[in-house]
Amino acid sequence: MLEKTFLLSELAERVSGEVRGNGALAIDGLSTIQNADPAKLTFLANPAYQKYLHDTEAGAVILAEGMADTFSGNCIVHKNPYLAYALLSELWDPVESIEPSISQHASIDDSAKIAEGVYIGAGARIAADVVIGAGAFIGENVTIGADVQIGENSRLYAGVSLYHGVTVGSGCTIQSGCVIGSDGFGFAPSGGGWQRISQLGGVIIGDRVEIGANTTIDRGALGDTVIQNGVILDNQIQIAHNVVIGENTAIAACSAVAGSTTIGKNCIVGGASGIAGHLEVVDGVHITAMTMVIKSLTEPGVYSSGTGVQPNKDWKKSIARLRRLDGTESRIKEIEKQIKLLQPKAED
Repeated sequence: MLEKTFLLSELAERVSGEVRGNGALAIDGLSTIQNADPAKLTFLANPAYQKYLHDTEAGAVILAEGMADTFSGNCIVHKNPYLAYALLSELWDPVESIEPSISQHASIDDSAKIAEGVYIGAGARIAADVVIGAGAFIGENVTIGADVQIGENSRLYAGVSLYHGVTVGSGCTIQSGCVIGSDGFGFAPSGGGWQRISQLGGVIIGDRVEIGANTTIDRGALGDTVIQNGVILDNQIQIAHNVVIGENTAIAACSAVAGSTTIGKNCIVGGASGIAGHLEVVDGVHITAMTMVIKSLTEPGVYSSGTGVQPNKDWKKSIARLRRLDGTESRIKEIEKQIKLLQPKAED
């Protein structure tokens, strides 16, 4: 991979930031604030790392206005240092340097339509009537079923499996091990066990969607499972059949959403959370980590369940008290009755 070097002033211009210090400084990469060398650019967004600012060896730091006023080194002043860092990270993304090519060890059906500038790795298998947009990246051993459509500049990393009839928009990233379009968990009880329900719908993924490693998105039973534009899904998430996830919603790792639930726009779901089926979560909801949602959330806001960590002996005491609550409530009600009996009646 070729080394890329930029002037500090060029980087600042790219993110509409202001240079303070030596704008001609050559920067060859990004690094953490603790480990940066004089040719690296770093950033400070989390106050917990402020203690490293004045000792960092970084050539320059991306800082907010107030922080920059107390810093004597080279910096880029930006209203959102974390966003500026995110934008600049694309400059050193090694995937950007991969040349378009189609491996002779890929299996591609003659009916597939492959646009210009596409990379297809060895071992990839592309079925009938697949359409792949310009600039797409199809990694090694990716399997793409019949009638799949993949938009421009989307990336499917090694080992991704797309079942038949899946649609992926433009600018998406699907990490290794993802399975999209597998059957939903549909079975009808019968006298002899379970009758499988054929899953006849598909999966529609919008533009600029990010899907983490080993995440599974099931196809719809009749209609489609829908992941709208700008959604970001972490690793090892389960999205069941006919779920709809609204634009720009983020779901953290190891969460699960049961069938036919609709999640609104601009929501955040913390890690290891569970959302039951056939519910509605409105726009702007924040569900904290390890929350179990068993009813619809009809108002925006922050929702939590479960208990925070505490020393084991304290947790045992808390659980013991919790188990006694029903008995305690009954005793309190009985005491209230006795108090009322003892109180003198008001004279007529």
